[in-house]
Amino acid sequence: MIKTLDKFAIGESGKVVAVTGERKIKRRLYDMGITNGAEIYLRKRAPLGDPLEVSVRSYELSLRSTEAMLISLEVTHA
Repeated sequence: MIKTLDKFAIGESGKVVAVTGERKIKRRLYDMGITNGAEIYLRKRAPLGDPLEVSVRSYELSLRSTEAMLISLEVTHA
């Protein structure tokens, strides 16, 4: 099943299949290690839902919901 990172529940993980958006934002996400095939685990959400804290490539990263909706993943663990 494919869905965007902003739709993930805490504890879900998946492999990146696509990163969309404007070139500038896409480049920023790639620079943070969010590339096709990368495994992402949703660790937690802020109380109001934004930002999200994820684990990717052995480090923790905070993403805005607007960035998370640009990342499509294949769910590997729910």
